[in-house]
Amino acid sequence: MTTVPRIVVAGTHSGVGKTTVATGLMAALAARGLRVAGFKVGPDFIDPSYHRLATGMASRNLDVHLSGESLIAPLFVRGAQHADVAVIEGVMGVFDGAAADRDTASTAHVARLLSAPVLLVVDAQAMARSVAALVHGFATFDPELRIAGIVVNRLGSPRHAALVRTALEPLGIPVVGTLLRDEALRTPSRHLGLVPAAERAPAATDAVAVLGQRVGHALDLDGVLRLAGQAPALTATPWEPPPSNGRARIAVAGGPVFSFTYTENLEALRAAGAEIVALDPTRDETLDAVDALYLGGGFPEEHAEALSANAPLRTAVTAFARSGRPVVAECGGLLYLCAELDGLAMCGVLEATASMTGRLHLGYRRAEAATDSVLWRRGEQVAGHEFHYSATSPAAGTPGAWRWQGRAEGFAAANIHASFLHTHWAATPQAARRLVEAAA
Repeated sequence: MTTVPRIVVAGTHSGVGKTTVATGLMAALAARGLRVAGFKVGPDFIDPSYHRLATGMASRNLDVHLSGESLIAPLFVRGAQHADVAVIEGVMGVFDGAAADRDTASTAHVARLLSAPVLLVVDAQAMARSVAALVHGFATFDPELRIAGIVVNRLGSPRHAALVRTALEPLGIPVVGTLLRDEALRTPSRHLGLVPAAERAPAATDAVAVLGQRVGHALDLDGVLRLAGQAPALTATPWEPPPSNGRARIAVAGGPVFSFTYTENLEALRAAGAEIVALDPTRDETLDAVDALYLGGGFPEEHAEALSANAPLRTAVTAFARSGRPVVAECGGLLYLCAELDGLAMCGVLEATASMTGRLHLGYRRAEAATDSVLWRRGEQVAGHEFHYSATSPAAGTPGAWRWQGRAEGFAAANIHASFLHTHWAATPQAARRLVEAAA
Protein backbone atom coordinates (compact mmCIF):
# COMPACT_ATOMS: atom_id res chain seq x y z
CA MET A 1 0.00 0.00 0.00
CA THR A 2 1.17 3.54 -0.74
CA THR A 3 -0.15 6.90 0.38
CA VAL A 4 2.22 8.94 -1.78
CA PRO A 5 0.46 12.13 -2.98
CA ARG A 6 0.06 11.97 -6.74
CA ILE A 7 -1.40 13.98 -9.57
CA VAL A 8 -1.79 13.41 -13.32
CA VAL A 9 -0.99 16.29 -15.67
CA ALA A 10 -3.31 15.76 -18.64
CA GLY A 11 -4.22 17.78 -21.71
CA THR A 12 -7.26 18.37 -23.87
CA HIS A 13 -5.13 17.42 -26.89
CA SER A 14 -1.55 16.89 -28.04
CA GLY A 15 0.59 20.02 -28.12
CA VAL A 16 -1.34 21.75 -25.36
CA GLY A 17 1.72 22.10 -23.12
CA LYS A 18 1.58 18.99 -20.92
CA THR A 19 5.33 18.43 -20.99
CA THR A 20 6.03 22.07 -20.19
CA VAL A 21 3.67 22.04 -17.21
CA ALA A 22 4.58 18.55 -15.95
CA THR A 23 8.35 19.02 -16.22
CA GLY A 24 8.19 22.53 -14.81
CA LEU A 25 6.03 21.33 -11.93
CA MET A 26 8.48 18.52 -11.14
CA ALA A 27 11.40 20.95 -11.19
CA ALA A 28 9.56 23.51 -9.04
CA LEU A 29 8.61 20.93 -6.42
CA ALA A 30 12.14 19.50 -6.41
CA ALA A 31 13.49 23.03 -5.89
CA ARG A 32 11.42 23.12 -2.70
CA GLY A 33 13.42 20.18 -1.43
CA LEU A 34 10.77 17.54 -2.14
CA ARG A 35 11.63 14.13 -3.54
CA VAL A 36 9.62 14.00 -6.75
CA ALA A 37 8.88 10.84 -8.74
CA GLY A 38 8.15 11.44 -12.42
CA PHE A 39 6.09 9.18 -14.68
CA LYS A 40 4.90 9.23 -18.28
CA VAL A 41 1.72 7.61 -19.59
CA GLY A 42 2.39 5.71 -22.79
CA PRO A 43 5.53 4.40 -24.50
CA ASP A 44 7.37 7.69 -25.05
CA PHE A 45 11.07 7.80 -24.15
CA ILE A 46 11.75 11.50 -24.73
CA ASP A 47 9.59 13.27 -22.13
CA PRO A 48 10.99 11.08 -19.31
CA SER A 49 14.49 12.31 -20.21
CA TYR A 50 13.39 15.80 -19.18
CA HIS A 51 11.63 14.49 -16.09
CA ARG A 52 14.91 12.99 -14.96
CA LEU A 53 16.65 16.34 -15.24
CA ALA A 54 13.86 17.93 -13.20
CA THR A 55 13.78 15.35 -10.39
CA GLY A 56 17.20 13.71 -10.36
CA MET A 57 15.51 10.30 -10.55
CA ALA A 58 14.60 7.97 -13.40
CA SER A 59 11.12 8.61 -14.80
CA ARG A 60 9.05 5.51 -15.53
CA ASN A 61 6.53 4.73 -18.23
CA LEU A 62 3.03 3.57 -17.36
CA ASP A 63 1.57 1.89 -20.44
CA VAL A 64 -1.41 -0.43 -20.21
CA HIS A 65 -0.77 -1.93 -23.64
CA LEU A 66 2.86 -2.79 -22.94
CA SER A 67 2.54 -4.10 -19.38
CA GLY A 68 -1.18 -4.80 -18.87
CA GLU A 69 -3.54 -3.25 -16.33
CA SER A 70 -2.33 -5.39 -13.46
CA LEU A 71 1.21 -3.97 -13.52
CA ILE A 72 0.36 -0.25 -13.63
CA ALA A 73 -0.06 0.20 -9.88
CA PRO A 74 2.94 -2.04 -8.97
CA LEU A 75 5.17 -0.15 -11.40
CA PHE A 76 3.96 3.15 -10.00
CA VAL A 77 4.54 2.07 -6.40
CA ARG A 78 8.07 0.92 -7.24
CA GLY A 79 8.90 4.28 -8.75
CA ALA A 80 7.20 6.34 -6.06
CA GLN A 81 8.17 4.37 -2.94
CA HIS A 82 10.86 6.84 -1.83
CA ALA A 83 9.13 10.00 -3.05
CA ASP A 84 7.25 12.79 -1.30
CA VAL A 85 5.01 13.40 -4.31
CA ALA A 86 4.49 11.86 -7.75
CA VAL A 87 3.73 13.75 -10.97
CA ILE A 88 2.42 11.68 -13.88
CA GLU A 89 2.49 13.27 -17.33
CA GLY A 90 -0.28 12.13 -19.62
CA VAL A 91 -0.23 11.33 -23.33
CA MET A 92 -2.18 13.01 -26.17
CA GLY A 93 -5.66 14.11 -25.09
CA VAL A 94 -6.82 12.74 -21.75
CA PHE A 95 -9.21 10.19 -23.32
CA ASP A 96 -7.10 9.25 -26.37
CA GLY A 97 -5.96 5.63 -26.19
CA ALA A 98 -5.32 2.59 -28.32
CA ALA A 99 -8.80 2.61 -29.91
CA ALA A 100 -11.47 5.11 -30.94
CA ASP A 101 -14.37 3.45 -29.10
CA ARG A 102 -12.71 3.16 -25.67
CA ASP A 103 -9.92 4.81 -23.71
CA THR A 104 -7.68 1.77 -23.21
CA ALA A 105 -4.06 2.79 -22.49
CA SER A 106 -5.10 6.45 -22.29
CA THR A 107 -4.25 9.01 -19.62
CA ALA A 108 -7.75 8.61 -18.20
CA HIS A 109 -7.31 4.83 -17.99
CA VAL A 110 -4.06 5.13 -16.04
CA ALA A 111 -5.46 7.87 -13.79
CA ARG A 112 -8.37 5.61 -12.85
CA LEU A 113 -6.06 2.67 -12.14
CA LEU A 114 -4.02 4.90 -9.80
CA SER A 115 -7.05 6.68 -8.27
CA ALA A 116 -5.20 9.89 -9.09
CA PRO A 117 -6.71 13.39 -9.43
CA VAL A 118 -6.15 15.09 -12.77
CA LEU A 119 -4.71 18.52 -13.49
CA LEU A 120 -6.12 19.49 -16.89
CA VAL A 121 -3.95 21.70 -19.11
CA VAL A 122 -6.02 23.86 -21.49
CA ASP A 123 -4.71 25.90 -24.42
CA ALA A 124 -6.72 29.15 -24.22
CA GLN A 125 -5.23 30.70 -27.34
CA ALA A 126 -8.02 32.45 -29.30
CA MET A 127 -10.64 31.57 -26.66
CA ALA A 128 -12.24 33.22 -23.64
CA ARG A 129 -15.60 31.99 -22.30
CA SER A 130 -15.47 28.98 -24.63
CA VAL A 131 -12.73 27.57 -22.37
CA ALA A 132 -15.44 26.91 -19.78
CA ALA A 133 -17.48 24.85 -22.24
CA LEU A 134 -14.39 22.87 -23.16
CA VAL A 135 -13.48 22.14 -19.54
CA HIS A 136 -17.09 21.31 -18.66
CA GLY A 137 -17.10 18.64 -21.37
CA PHE A 138 -13.88 17.05 -20.18
CA ALA A 139 -14.97 17.18 -16.52
CA THR A 140 -18.29 15.44 -17.14
CA PHE A 141 -17.39 13.01 -19.94
CA ASP A 142 -16.26 10.27 -17.53
CA PRO A 143 -17.87 10.36 -14.06
CA GLU A 144 -15.12 8.06 -12.71
CA LEU A 145 -12.38 10.52 -13.61
CA ARG A 146 -11.81 13.47 -11.30
CA ILE A 147 -10.65 16.67 -12.98
CA ALA A 148 -9.36 18.29 -9.79
CA GLY A 149 -7.66 21.42 -11.13
CA ILE A 150 -7.01 23.45 -14.26
CA VAL A 151 -3.89 25.04 -15.70
CA VAL A 152 -4.63 27.55 -18.46
CA ASN A 153 -1.82 27.86 -20.97
CA ARG A 154 -0.88 30.23 -23.82
CA LEU A 155 -2.86 33.21 -22.58
CA GLY A 156 -2.31 36.46 -24.45
CA SER A 157 -2.26 38.88 -21.54
CA PRO A 158 -3.15 39.27 -17.83
CA ARG A 159 -6.55 40.61 -18.95
CA HIS A 160 -7.09 37.46 -21.02
CA ALA A 161 -6.21 35.39 -17.95
CA ALA A 162 -8.75 37.29 -15.84
CA LEU A 163 -11.50 36.73 -18.44
CA VAL A 164 -10.82 33.00 -18.54
CA ARG A 165 -10.73 32.70 -14.75
CA THR A 166 -14.12 34.44 -14.52
CA ALA A 167 -15.60 32.13 -17.15
CA LEU A 168 -14.37 29.03 -15.29
CA GLU A 169 -15.61 30.03 -11.83
CA PRO A 170 -19.14 28.50 -12.18
CA LEU A 171 -17.61 25.06 -12.79
CA GLY A 172 -16.20 24.91 -9.26
CA ILE A 173 -12.88 23.46 -10.44
CA PRO A 174 -9.94 25.46 -9.09
CA VAL A 175 -7.63 27.19 -11.56
CA VAL A 176 -4.23 26.43 -10.04
CA GLY A 177 -2.20 28.33 -12.58
CA THR A 178 -2.14 30.49 -15.69
CA LEU A 179 0.73 30.74 -18.19
CA LEU A 180 1.15 33.48 -20.76
CA ARG A 181 2.42 32.66 -24.24
CA ASP A 182 6.20 32.44 -24.00
CA GLU A 183 8.35 31.18 -26.89
CA ALA A 184 11.27 30.83 -24.46
CA LEU A 185 9.48 27.85 -22.90
CA ARG A 186 9.35 25.88 -26.15
CA THR A 187 11.58 22.80 -26.34
CA PRO A 188 13.27 22.06 -29.71
CA SER A 189 11.53 19.32 -31.68
CA ARG A 190 11.96 17.34 -34.89
CA HIS A 191 10.41 14.43 -36.78
CA LEU A 192 9.62 12.19 -33.77
CA GLY A 193 8.83 14.88 -31.20
CA LEU A 194 11.07 16.73 -28.76
CA VAL A 195 14.84 16.48 -29.03
CA PRO A 196 15.94 14.10 -26.22
CA ALA A 197 17.61 15.71 -23.23
CA ALA A 198 20.77 13.64 -23.75
CA GLU A 199 21.35 15.40 -27.08
CA ARG A 200 20.99 18.89 -25.60
CA ALA A 201 23.25 18.73 -22.56
CA PRO A 202 23.97 21.08 -20.88
CA ALA A 203 21.37 23.33 -22.54
CA ALA A 204 18.57 20.95 -21.51
CA THR A 205 19.56 21.23 -17.85
CA ASP A 206 19.38 25.01 -18.06
CA ALA A 207 16.05 24.87 -19.89
CA VAL A 208 14.49 22.64 -17.22
CA ALA A 209 15.72 25.00 -14.50
CA VAL A 210 14.01 27.91 -16.30
CA LEU A 211 10.85 25.83 -16.66
CA GLY A 212 10.86 25.15 -12.95
CA GLN A 213 11.15 28.85 -12.17
CA ARG A 214 8.43 29.95 -14.61
CA VAL A 215 5.97 27.19 -13.76
CA GLY A 216 6.70 27.50 -10.04
CA HIS A 217 5.85 31.19 -10.23
CA ALA A 218 2.72 30.70 -12.37
CA LEU A 219 1.19 27.77 -10.45
CA ASP A 220 -0.13 27.62 -6.91
CA LEU A 221 2.24 24.87 -5.78
CA ASP A 222 0.59 24.56 -2.37
CA GLY A 223 -2.75 24.14 -4.12
CA VAL A 224 -1.33 21.44 -6.39
CA LEU A 225 0.11 19.60 -3.39
CA ARG A 226 -3.27 19.75 -1.65
CA LEU A 227 -4.94 18.19 -4.69
CA ALA A 228 -2.25 15.51 -4.93
CA GLY A 229 -2.68 14.76 -1.24
CA GLN A 230 -6.35 13.98 -1.79
CA ALA A 231 -5.48 10.79 -3.69
CA PRO A 232 -6.59 7.78 -1.62
CA ALA A 233 -4.27 5.03 -0.41
CA LEU A 234 -3.30 2.70 -3.24
CA THR A 235 -3.21 -0.98 -2.45
CA ALA A 236 -0.42 -2.51 -4.51
CA THR A 237 2.89 -4.29 -4.00
CA PRO A 238 5.91 -2.73 -5.72
CA TRP A 239 6.94 -4.51 -8.89
CA GLU A 240 10.15 -6.49 -8.42
CA PRO A 241 12.03 -8.16 -11.28
CA PRO A 242 12.46 -11.85 -10.56
CA PRO A 243 16.01 -12.68 -9.41
CA SER A 244 18.21 -15.23 -11.13
CA ASN A 245 21.65 -16.69 -10.49
CA GLY A 246 23.19 -15.74 -13.82
CA ARG A 247 26.33 -13.68 -14.16
CA ALA A 248 27.36 -11.65 -17.20
CA ARG A 249 28.69 -8.25 -18.22
CA ILE A 250 26.37 -6.59 -20.72
CA ALA A 251 27.28 -3.45 -22.65
CA VAL A 252 24.26 -1.15 -22.95
CA ALA A 253 24.50 1.59 -25.58
CA GLY A 254 23.74 5.10 -24.40
CA GLY A 255 25.18 8.56 -24.91
CA PRO A 256 23.42 11.07 -27.16
CA VAL A 257 22.40 8.45 -29.74
CA PHE A 258 20.88 5.48 -27.91
CA SER A 259 18.86 6.95 -25.04
CA PHE A 260 15.65 4.94 -25.54
CA THR A 261 15.76 2.09 -23.04
CA TYR A 262 13.11 1.41 -20.39
CA THR A 263 14.36 1.60 -16.81
CA GLU A 264 12.64 -1.70 -16.00
CA ASN A 265 14.53 -3.49 -18.79
CA LEU A 266 17.82 -2.60 -17.11
CA GLU A 267 16.46 -3.48 -13.67
CA ALA A 268 15.35 -6.87 -14.99
CA LEU A 269 18.84 -7.47 -16.39
CA ARG A 270 20.49 -6.60 -13.09
CA ALA A 271 18.08 -8.86 -11.17
CA ALA A 272 18.96 -11.67 -13.56
CA GLY A 273 22.63 -11.23 -12.66
CA ALA A 274 23.91 -8.76 -15.23
CA GLU A 275 26.53 -6.11 -14.63
CA ILE A 276 25.64 -3.17 -16.87
CA VAL A 277 28.54 -1.55 -18.71
CA ALA A 278 27.82 1.86 -20.30
CA LEU A 279 28.78 2.24 -23.97
CA ASP A 280 28.75 5.43 -26.07
CA PRO A 281 29.05 4.36 -29.73
CA THR A 282 30.06 7.86 -30.81
CA ARG A 283 33.13 7.88 -28.53
CA ASP A 284 34.10 4.45 -27.20
CA GLU A 285 36.26 2.38 -29.52
CA THR A 286 36.23 -1.06 -27.89
CA LEU A 287 33.87 -3.59 -26.33
CA ASP A 288 35.94 -4.21 -23.25
CA ALA A 289 35.46 -7.69 -21.75
CA VAL A 290 31.67 -7.89 -22.11
CA ASP A 291 29.52 -10.93 -22.77
CA ALA A 292 26.53 -9.35 -24.58
CA LEU A 293 25.57 -6.14 -26.34
CA TYR A 294 22.23 -4.31 -25.96
CA LEU A 295 21.56 -1.49 -28.44
CA GLY A 296 18.36 0.35 -27.54
CA GLY A 297 16.48 2.95 -29.51
CA GLY A 298 17.36 6.52 -30.28
CA PHE A 299 18.27 8.73 -33.23
CA PRO A 300 21.23 7.21 -35.09
CA GLU A 301 20.09 9.08 -38.20
CA GLU A 302 20.91 12.36 -36.45
CA HIS A 303 24.41 11.13 -35.54
CA ALA A 304 25.14 8.87 -38.50
CA GLU A 305 28.38 10.66 -39.40
CA ALA A 306 29.78 10.29 -35.87
CA LEU A 307 28.74 6.63 -35.73
CA SER A 308 30.26 5.93 -39.13
CA ALA A 309 33.47 7.77 -38.24
CA ASN A 310 34.02 5.52 -35.22
CA ALA A 311 35.35 2.67 -37.36
CA PRO A 312 37.15 0.89 -34.49
CA LEU A 313 33.90 0.31 -32.61
CA ARG A 314 32.00 -0.67 -35.75
CA THR A 315 34.68 -3.29 -36.42
CA ALA A 316 34.52 -4.46 -32.81
CA VAL A 317 30.73 -4.81 -32.92
CA THR A 318 30.91 -6.84 -36.13
CA ALA A 319 33.57 -9.15 -34.71
CA PHE A 320 31.60 -9.48 -31.47
CA ALA A 321 28.43 -10.54 -33.31
CA ARG A 322 30.32 -12.98 -35.56
CA SER A 323 31.93 -14.58 -32.51
CA GLY A 324 28.46 -15.85 -31.54
CA ARG A 325 27.98 -13.65 -28.50
CA PRO A 326 24.47 -12.20 -27.96
CA VAL A 327 23.48 -8.92 -29.62
CA VAL A 328 20.06 -7.33 -29.05
CA ALA A 329 18.94 -4.24 -30.96
CA GLU A 330 15.73 -2.22 -30.85
CA CYS A 331 14.79 0.32 -33.54
CA GLY A 332 17.78 2.69 -33.59
CA GLY A 333 20.03 -0.20 -32.64
CA LEU A 334 18.77 -2.11 -35.69
CA LEU A 335 19.85 0.75 -37.97
CA TYR A 336 23.33 0.72 -36.44
CA LEU A 337 23.73 -3.01 -37.17
CA CYS A 338 22.90 -2.57 -40.86
CA ALA A 339 25.60 -2.26 -43.53
CA GLU A 340 24.68 1.36 -44.28
CA LEU A 341 22.43 4.14 -43.00
CA ASP A 342 21.61 6.69 -45.70
CA GLY A 343 24.80 5.75 -47.53
CA LEU A 344 27.10 5.95 -44.50
CA ALA A 345 28.88 2.81 -43.34
CA MET A 346 27.49 1.17 -40.21
CA CYS A 347 28.45 -2.15 -38.59
CA GLY A 348 27.44 -4.59 -41.32
CA VAL A 349 26.25 -7.22 -38.85
CA LEU A 350 23.00 -7.49 -40.84
CA GLU A 351 22.87 -8.03 -44.59
CA ALA A 352 20.62 -5.01 -45.03
CA THR A 353 20.81 -1.28 -45.66
CA ALA A 354 18.80 1.35 -43.79
CA SER A 355 17.40 4.69 -44.88
CA MET A 356 15.13 7.44 -43.64
CA THR A 357 11.78 7.70 -45.42
CA GLY A 358 8.81 10.03 -45.39
CA ARG A 359 6.55 7.36 -44.00
CA LEU A 360 5.79 7.23 -40.27
CA HIS A 361 5.46 3.78 -38.71
CA LEU A 362 3.59 4.36 -35.45
CA GLY A 363 1.43 2.21 -33.25
CA TYR A 364 1.02 -0.57 -30.77
CA ARG A 365 1.68 -4.09 -32.00
CA ARG A 366 0.80 -7.61 -30.88
CA ALA A 367 3.71 -9.58 -32.26
CA GLU A 368 4.56 -13.27 -32.39
CA ALA A 369 8.16 -14.43 -32.23
CA ALA A 370 8.97 -15.95 -35.60
CA THR A 371 11.86 -18.07 -34.35
CA ASP A 372 13.86 -18.94 -31.26
CA SER A 373 16.36 -16.26 -30.28
CA VAL A 374 18.42 -15.01 -27.35
CA LEU A 375 15.26 -13.24 -26.05
CA TRP A 376 12.20 -15.07 -27.25
CA ARG A 377 10.87 -18.51 -28.09
CA ARG A 378 9.07 -19.19 -31.32
CA GLY A 379 5.34 -18.52 -30.98
CA GLU A 380 5.58 -16.29 -27.90
CA GLN A 381 3.16 -13.36 -28.00
CA VAL A 382 4.55 -9.96 -27.01
CA ALA A 383 3.04 -6.47 -26.76
CA GLY A 384 5.23 -3.72 -28.21
CA HIS A 385 5.25 -0.46 -30.11
CA GLU A 386 7.05 1.03 -33.08
CA PHE A 387 7.73 4.70 -33.83
CA HIS A 388 10.09 5.51 -36.70
CA TYR A 389 10.47 6.97 -40.17
CA SER A 390 13.17 4.52 -41.19
CA ALA A 391 13.14 1.33 -43.25
CA THR A 392 15.54 -1.47 -44.10
CA SER A 393 16.15 -3.29 -47.35
CA PRO A 394 15.37 -6.12 -47.21
CA ALA A 395 12.58 -5.40 -44.75
CA ALA A 396 13.23 -8.57 -42.74
CA GLY A 397 15.49 -11.54 -42.47
CA THR A 398 14.37 -15.15 -42.82
CA PRO A 399 12.16 -16.02 -40.97
CA GLY A 400 12.37 -12.59 -39.30
CA ALA A 401 12.32 -11.66 -35.64
CA TRP A 402 8.56 -11.15 -35.44
CA ARG A 403 5.35 -11.67 -37.31
CA TRP A 404 2.44 -9.28 -37.07
CA GLN A 405 -0.37 -8.27 -39.41
CA GLY A 406 0.62 -11.11 -41.69
CA ARG A 407 4.17 -9.95 -42.33
CA ALA A 408 7.67 -10.65 -41.07
CA GLU A 409 9.68 -7.94 -39.33
CA GLY A 410 13.23 -7.70 -38.07
CA PHE A 411 16.19 -10.04 -38.10
CA ALA A 412 16.92 -12.99 -35.83
CA ALA A 413 19.70 -15.55 -35.73
CA ALA A 414 21.11 -17.85 -33.08
CA ASN A 415 22.75 -14.96 -31.23
CA ILE A 416 21.14 -11.84 -32.75
CA HIS A 417 17.73 -10.24 -32.27
CA ALA A 418 17.23 -6.95 -34.13
CA SER A 419 13.86 -5.31 -34.69
CA PHE A 420 12.00 -2.00 -34.89
CA LEU A 421 9.75 -3.19 -32.05
CA HIS A 422 10.22 -1.73 -28.55
CA THR A 423 9.21 -4.06 -25.70
CA HIS A 424 8.83 -3.45 -21.97
CA TRP A 425 10.39 -6.26 -19.96
CA ALA A 426 8.40 -5.69 -16.77
CA ALA A 427 5.73 -7.81 -18.47
CA THR A 428 8.25 -10.27 -19.95
CA PRO A 429 11.17 -10.61 -17.49
CA GLN A 430 12.10 -13.92 -19.10
CA ALA A 431 13.72 -11.87 -21.88
CA ALA A 432 16.26 -10.43 -19.46
CA ARG A 433 16.93 -13.82 -17.88
CA ARG A 434 17.47 -15.45 -21.26
CA LEU A 435 19.86 -12.73 -22.39
CA VAL A 436 21.96 -13.11 -19.25
CA GLU A 437 21.94 -16.90 -19.58
CA ALA A 438 22.97 -16.70 -23.24
CA ALA A 439 25.73 -14.22 -22.35
CA ALA A 440 27.02 -16.37 -19.52
